[in-house]
Amino acid sequence: MAEKPVVDQTEPAPQQPAGLRGRRIGRFSLWVLLIWVLLIGFLVMIGLGLLRTQEGQVGVGSAAPQFTLTTFDGQTINTNELRGQVVVVNFWASWCTPCEQEAAELEQAYQDYKSQGVVFVGVNYVDTEPEALDYLSRYNITYPNGPDLGTRVSQAYRIRGVPETYIMGPDGKLAGVMIGPYPSLQSIESSIQQAMMSGS
Repeated sequence: MAEKPVVDQTEPAPQQPAGLRGRRIGRFSLWVLLIWVLLIGFLVMIGLGLLRTQEGQVGVGSAAPQFTLTTFDGQTINTNELRGQVVVVNFWASWCTPCEQEAAELEQAYQDYKSQGVVFVGVNYVDTEPEALDYLSRYNITYPNGPDLGTRVSQAYRIRGVPETYIMGPDGKLAGVMIGPYPSLQSIESSIQQAMMSGS
């Protein structure tokens, strides 16, 4: 007995209109283009960051980056307005153990030189205000201090960590740079005296 032939009863898949296929391909191409644009932008940002790192830190003899800082008590300090004076800029943080090693000495140097027109400015780096204020109180620091919002000041100085101290001479150029904590009050005051002479 002969077998009945098997008939394929499945319906062929409906063909998508050419316009619909074209729109899908177009959307896919846009996504690929967007991904490439984002990737290239990311690589450019990394490249610029590496270039900035290779530039190194701001050094003695170079023009000191000028900045405006709002202190914790609401005072505004604009270093452009301090031209003609020696300005000691100290970057610190409450979580920084090495910062504690020089805190009392910086305050003592401020007390010794404020009557001679030397200005101290503390720049609080990546910190919380309560912790920072507790630190200032603990070490009886009375010279102006403020938070580095958006790390704008630290980026201008291209700091690598804290503490770091930069001393501007009266001519607006850097007369002293200390990476890490000052070893003694004498070393701080020696740097200040050199800066004072650099403008004479």
